[in-house]
Amino acid sequence: MEMETPIKVLLVDDHEMVRIGLAAVLGTEDGIEVVGEAGSGEEGIRLAQEYHPDVVLMDLVMDGMDGIETTRLLMKQFPNLKVIVLTSYLDDEKMYPVIEAGAFSYLLKTSRASEVADAIRAAARGQSVLESQVASKMMNRFRHPQNEAPAHNDLTDREMEVLRLLAQGKSNQDIADDLIIGIKTVKFHVTNILGKLGVEDRTQAAIYAYKNGLAE
Repeated sequence: MEMETPIKVLLVDDHEMVRIGLAAVLGTEDGIEVVGEAGSGEEGIRLAQEYHPDVVLMDLVMDGMDGIETTRLLMKQFPNLKVIVLTSYLDDEKMYPVIEAGAFSYLLKTSRASEVADAIRAAARGQSVLESQVASKMMNRFRHPQNEAPAHNDLTDREMEVLRLLAQGKSNQDIADDLIIGIKTVKFHVTNILGKLGVEDRTQAAIYAYKNGLAE
């Protein structure tokens, strides 16, 4: 179903041949109008301010300002803008930051022209489109969060000191002597350490310390 007014699209890609190809293909699509072509992130922002596009097709890796920063700045200026990433990259270091920056959809440059056009129309309707591999990565990320804070972040400075000495094989009395505190205080700290690390005994706490570089 054709829209009453064409969807205004801005192309941002530092490869001229990519822009030429996209403009030629999209120019044949009903209801889509390419209003500008930018060869850099900086130019993309300037043209967005000039043409006020509905959708931006955004490359990720560009000289100067990359697609992630360009997306972030565009979304600050134009909160209703729909940025569709069109890239060759699927690595986490680029994919997640650009989505967090506000990218609405994520496609690979291996996508068919009709798929890109459909994604533009979907974006205009408020519907995101994710490459299947991107969707799978995101689902796995939600199932297995990668950035949970390590358990030892909850330890106090004193507890970290006790854990380090404990991992060196020192007894409660040795730890008390080294830190000039009472042995009851050491036992109190050890109990807290085991609870916070989620381990059952001193040996497991020592193993945790060595695995996380806390024993030196």
